[in-house]
Amino acid sequence: MRELRGIGVSPGRAAGPVLHLAPPPSLPSPPAVLDAEAEKDSVRRAVALVAAELTRRADAAVEDTAAEVLRAQVLMATDETLTDAADAAIEAGSAAPHALAAVLAEHRAAFEAAGGYLAERVSDLDDLRDRLVAACLGRPMPGVPSPGHPFILVARDLAPADTAGLDPSVVLGLVTAEGGPTSHTAILARTLGIPAVVRCTGISQLADAVVVALDGGTGAVSVGVSHDEAASVNAAAARLRTSWAASRGPGRTADGHPVALLANIGGARDLTGDVEGVGLFRTELLYLDRTDPPGEQEQVEAYAAVFSALPGRKVVVRTLDAGADKPLPFLRGGLPAGEPNPALGVRGLRVARRAPQVLSTQLSAIATAAAATDADVWVMAPMVATPAEAAEFAAACRAHGLPTTGVMIEVPAAALRAPAILRDVDFLSIGTNDLSQYTFAADRMRGDLAELLDPWQPALIALIAGCAAAGATAGKPVGVCGESAADPDFALVLTGLGISSLSMAPRSIPAVREALAAHTLQECRQIAKAALAADTPQAARAAAGRGAG
Repeated sequence: MRELRGIGVSPGRAAGPVLHLAPPPSLPSPPAVLDAEAEKDSVRRAVALVAAELTRRADAAVEDTAAEVLRAQVLMATDETLTDAADAAIEAGSAAPHALAAVLAEHRAAFEAAGGYLAERVSDLDDLRDRLVAACLGRPMPGVPSPGHPFILVARDLAPADTAGLDPSVVLGLVTAEGGPTSHTAILARTLGIPAVVRCTGISQLADAVVVALDGGTGAVSVGVSHDEAASVNAAAARLRTSWAASRGPGRTADGHPVALLANIGGARDLTGDVEGVGLFRTELLYLDRTDPPGEQEQVEAYAAVFSALPGRKVVVRTLDAGADKPLPFLRGGLPAGEPNPALGVRGLRVARRAPQVLSTQLSAIATAAAATDADVWVMAPMVATPAEAAEFAAACRAHGLPTTGVMIEVPAAALRAPAILRDVDFLSIGTNDLSQYTFAADRMRGDLAELLDPWQPALIALIAGCAAAGATAGKPVGVCGESAADPDFALVLTGLGISSLSMAPRSIPAVREALAAHTLQECRQIAKAALAADTPQAARAAAGRGAG
């Protein structure tokens, strides 16, 4: 037996035979183009076929996050600039599949150069290219194998169309050679409750049917385990799932210290019955990929659907988190074009500088929906960098009749100035995904820098600790809504630092609840102290384990 190492991004253990994702179609040698119009018709048929298939998958997706990404792919496929560019390539002598591949290669290079959210769409473009080429060639579209038995899925990376329809009873675990902790593969694996490891060197060289065991918490992948060992791993995992399924009630430590366990959602259909409330309501799903902004009444209805489902419970609404790195067609006139680094550009709350009516309309809609329901509605702004921005946002919220206001801590400047920010807002919510990216100057989609995005990085833990201390001094709550909150072990660190709420994909809540229930607050503090004193993520994990002992 030998061990491969990657980055664990979705907790849990699983074992089984490896199966690789079906490879994309290869382009044949370029043929001579005898009928340009027929080639153009082939492009349009392929676009229609792929758009219909992606729409079908989006409609069938059980998670809003998956559906949103798939619909974004549909818009990419049906964008007239794609077909126009393909037509031009055909006129220049390329056949339909070669024209599509060339055009999408140009788009891919542009997305990579843009960085930020657009760079995260590169795998979506690759998937779109493979599907369009396959449709042009009359071949089956690439995708997840169906061997008739459970298996561990291995791939270079996974496209949203692949992950959206995964069945956790068949796909026991995921291992990819690329990707990162905040990639779609990682986020959707956590949402579906599938153990996953990314950036696993050597995984692509394994042959199909080799039996492996993976740990989605530590990132370890054991190669060559016996069938008996695999059965034992899966039996233990099944017992844990059964225990989690029976887990109920609010989050608290073994000695009764409360830690609210909240859900990250994109809409009402993401809710499950066993949540204390919502710690992150991503409202941008209402806005993305639209040529016109949602009207106030449409927003009221969407917000009220969530609020009505949670009477008396907390719902933290994040205002529009979009901008140059999440392009919105209706904002193009008010935002700068061609930003050299969109991740550092006009995004989040900064959009209100250029388009103040978008924020004003949203706050008005939230207030109307809140007044018509019994939910405890809190509102927070993304991408706040200074106390002045926080104060201005809080004033705007209160002018709309929204009394509980906060901000997200996603940039080091805000973390360092947390005490000043808390003078004007009622709470903080730490977005560890972006805070990692900006702290370590490491693009979230640069797989070769993925280790810098590990939430166990001591520098990140130190920033979180500073925010928690500021909250304790001010007597105001500080939560975490980044993906790190879903790691049961890291949840103990966060609790020990003084974080008061943890927000995550609903499927992750039971495991975190059980981890907290097994430790006292003092043990969590010891674990946090040990992790904070470490010099590396690996040492932080190990020290935290010793602290728990």
